[in-house]
Amino acid sequence: MRLKLVPQDTSVDFFRHWRLTFGASALAMVLSIVAFFAMGLNFGIDFRGGTSIRTEAQAPVDIGAYRSAIMPLGFGDVAITEVFDPAFGADRNVAMVRIQAQEGTEAITPEQINAVREALVAVDPTLVFAAVESVGPKVSGELIRSAVISVVLALAAVLFYIWLRFEWQFSVGAVAALVHDVVLTIGIFSVLQIRFDLAIIAALLTIVGYSLNDTVVVFDRVRENLIKYKKRPLKELLTLSINETLSRTVMTSVTTLLALIALFVLGGDVIRGFVFAMIWGVIVGTYSSVFVASAVLLRLGVKRDWSKNSGDTAGTRFGVKES
Repeated sequence: MRLKLVPQDTSVDFFRHWRLTFGASALAMVLSIVAFFAMGLNFGIDFRGGTSIRTEAQAPVDIGAYRSAIMPLGFGDVAITEVFDPAFGADRNVAMVRIQAQEGTEAITPEQINAVREALVAVDPTLVFAAVESVGPKVSGELIRSAVISVVLALAAVLFYIWLRFEWQFSVGAVAALVHDVVLTIGIFSVLQIRFDLAIIAALLTIVGYSLNDTVVVFDRVRENLIKYKKRPLKELLTLSINETLSRTVMTSVTTLLALIALFVLGGDVIRGFVFAMIWGVIVGTYSSVFVASAVLLRLGVKRDWSKNSGDTAGTRFGVKES
């Protein structure tokens, strides 16, 4: 017996209250923007600057013990990760300790580095500092600009891709859904003050790809049905298309969430922010593919004849015009 999360033939009316759901999404975006400007993001060391210390020891790395030893020093945001690299050799236990830039300075002072060394040596007498590097405000500022540019370019590439594959109305709907997902993700990080670093930027770009894939699947079925049902109102046609792809959408989202939840629970603090962003992104990405991208497409309307000889490229609002 095959597992079915969604019945084979569904007839859910996703657009019965589309103005309400679309309005709720718009309101959530506004609140996310307000939260961003009012509360800001809890930037990690990547964006605020700080000092990175690579440690080596004979005993296995104990991240909890390292953190407990450093926190009383009052350095604020401290990120500790164990590094697995075959180049280091099997008998070398390597960790990266990243400490945020202290107020009034670009990096922690030599005296503070010595204090960190003494605290860690108390945990493991075999521990040594293999390398110490600092990230100044200039570099962290460049990282912020690069991160913003990468997200904007990803959205622009999506707009161009969808425009070439479908029509401009589909492009607007897809990009609206992607902007919705990114803004809401930034908003939830502002509200919860979860550390925002380069890993979260990677998560945002991954969310863009996931949401786009989900949206393209729905839009592909919409295009097929536009050819198949030329006389059917656009609202009914969109509802049919979403229902026909609903089983695939739900199954993909659920299986992805199962893996992400396992990583969130068992993966530890190092990747928890990244995984949280992915979980949130899968949820809002699935929602936006149906209630944002398709709603925008319904509002803009599309052409009803996809044959090569058709001269109707401008489309029609709400699918009223029929070929």
